[in-house]
Amino acid sequence: MSGIGDTDEPVQLSKQLIRCPSVTPVDEGALDALSEYLKPFGFQCQRLAFSDAATPDVDNLYARFGDTAPNFCFAGHTDVVPPGNAADWASDPFAPTVRDGRLYGRGAADMKCAVAAFAVAAARVVKAKAQTLPGSISLLITGDEEGPAVNGTLKVLDWMRKNDEVMDACLVGEPTNPDQLGDMIKIGRRGSLGGRITVSGTQGHVAYPQLADNPVPQLLAFLKTIDDHVFDEGTAHFPPTNLEITTIDVGNETTNLIPATATARFNIRFNDIHTGDSLAAHLQGIASKIAGAELQISVSGEAFLTPPGPLSRLVSDAVIQETGRTPVLSTTGGTSDARFIKDHCPVVEFGLINETAHKVDENALVSDIEALTQIYERILISYFEIV
Repeated sequence: MSGIGDTDEPVQLSKQLIRCPSVTPVDEGALDALSEYLKPFGFQCQRLAFSDAATPDVDNLYARFGDTAPNFCFAGHTDVVPPGNAADWASDPFAPTVRDGRLYGRGAADMKCAVAAFAVAAARVVKAKAQTLPGSISLLITGDEEGPAVNGTLKVLDWMRKNDEVMDACLVGEPTNPDQLGDMIKIGRRGSLGGRITVSGTQGHVAYPQLADNPVPQLLAFLKTIDDHVFDEGTAHFPPTNLEITTIDVGNETTNLIPATATARFNIRFNDIHTGDSLAAHLQGIASKIAGAELQISVSGEAFLTPPGPLSRLVSDAVIQETGRTPVLSTTGGTSDARFIKDHCPVVEFGLINETAHKVDENALVSDIEALTQIYERILISYFEIV
């Protein structure tokens, strides 16, 4: 199958999006550029701005062609992480540059090129099959994936529910491939729990320990207990639950002072054997045995799985046809907005190579951008069984 339209089109739209310095939470024209591309093809584009007292305001976009079911949705984000020191880049991070067959710029891998591929694939299908399309194609694009994720996808989904906007299947375009396009499809994600424990004691002179209460040994004992614990052996689709201690802080600048408090942070990436609540209860049970301990826990996402089935087969078949590679069905990596979408419809993730995401000189192969567009186009055609 050859794509309908200019094969350079997804690269040009990618460049247009990269030129927008849309570091979370600012948009800087990225959503406008996407809307202006989609509207001539008949997409109804709605800008959705959301606010929250504790976080910055964020603009989002929901674009839809058609008003009947089923509705196949592409989901992604146009916000990016900061580029860091621009002088470390070989070229301006917000001036898209092609060198040696690669498009360089912040957001190229994660995930403006995939968003461009969504849009072009959808436009190609609509242009060719608008009159016979048995359903709808939509794009849910947020500006708050790299940030606190409060005023983005979560609130767009709430708006959709209130306005009877139903998704029947969703593909998130996060970069999923370790080495080559076609390596991996994500069919779920591990949950993420962050913990902060503070143990309080009594400050004193190191020469008179009987007059003080050192919190450090108690903190270390807690950390050893949770670090030694084997949560599980993994499942058919998930690796074992993993805990990592990320920092231990006392803030003691002297050598002869027993500190009053000691603090540590840790993170658990957990599979679907557990929930955030079950892990929190386990941790609180351990902390409750330590006098003066205060444990704070936050869960940014629960583990979820879209079991292998029609949607993963649909995406796998399109990947195989375009690349000749059979993708692994995986749940590795960090969290994504799929953790919100899974409550609404089956969801899988497939995008570009993730090797340079968030790095200096972030880039994507030009050939992969067009191939990804072709894959997305195949997925739509197969989903709607267009002939």
